[in-house]
Amino acid sequence: MTLKIAINGYGRIGRCFLRALLASPVRSNFRIVAINEPADLESMAYLTRFDSTHGCFPGQVDVLGDGLCIDGQPIRVFHADTPEGVDWAALEVDVLIEASGRYSHRHELQRFLTAGCKRLLLSHPGQTAQDVDRTVVYGMNHELLDGRESIVSAASCTTNAIVPVLALLEQAFGIEQAMLTTLHSVMNDQPLIDGYHHTDLHRTRSAMQSMIPVATGLARGVQRLLPELTGRIESKAIRVPVVNVSAIDLVATLKCSTTVGEVRSLVKGVVEGRESGRMAYTDDPHASIDFNHSFHSAIVDGGQTRMSGDRLLNLLVWFDNEWGFANRMIDVLAYWGKRMS
Repeated sequence: MTLKIAINGYGRIGRCFLRALLASPVRSNFRIVAINEPADLESMAYLTRFDSTHGCFPGQVDVLGDGLCIDGQPIRVFHADTPEGVDWAALEVDVLIEASGRYSHRHELQRFLTAGCKRLLLSHPGQTAQDVDRTVVYGMNHELLDGRESIVSAASCTTNAIVPVLALLEQAFGIEQAMLTTLHSVMNDQPLIDGYHHTDLHRTRSAMQSMIPVATGLARGVQRLLPELTGRIESKAIRVPVVNVSAIDLVATLKCSTTVGEVRSLVKGVVEGRESGRMAYTDDPHASIDFNHSFHSAIVDGGQTRMSGDRLLNLLVWFDNEWGFANRMIDVLAYWGKRMS
């Protein structure tokens, strides 16, 4: 069964999702039939062809009437600013990829379903756990999907990066307390130079001249996936002036004593024993650019592992916040699609 896919919001994640799906071995199971994006058609075609972060699109992109033709496949394009502005039912959309980030409450998301979409896969968390039928981190809880869900969230890039690591540490050593500091690449809610760009005054400052603290819901997202850590996790985030690839600096007080060598061996052994390859380990001396276009959810940097005493652990976890996350969305979509059939 070939599922019909539409994309709502054709920004960084929307375009990465399209590129990654067309490069995926599961591409034959899906057909992208529509994109809804406020931008003009010529700009959409241009930014599909050329990407400063991930390079030139390897296939053919053309404007075809009022839509796009990508690798010979026509895709309808709409420019609606409301969920009801597109006749999703007429398009027979099986799954809408909600990549605009504008909708996170259930009553907002329901509008897409009412307008004719059969199911939604979100590129962001629901406002609360109850706003979606399931929040999924692929490799952790995707097998809970049974195909009857109508709204599923693929969580966030940061949640996908850190939840597998925290689950491993909790199982092996137990976690008393943990602090997560995300060092995140710049995003398009920040200006290049100081300007009236956001209600959060931090985000009025130039993205490329400073490291900028911003709010994050990572701790809340972790606790949705790992409720046993509720009350033991806190988080903060700092935007750093690079265009892609982020990291999470994890500091955790463990319940059991351990050593740097034991932690490295544990992570390396788990990574090497998994077929999925969605979590990786390295001992090489890396810079963030090395992980640009990485498929993985998380890469644990063994060379940056530290212990203070025998229970205070510090880990550095790298991740491509665009390409890695887009690929996890495809993993979730592929598994969910099998359950639907």
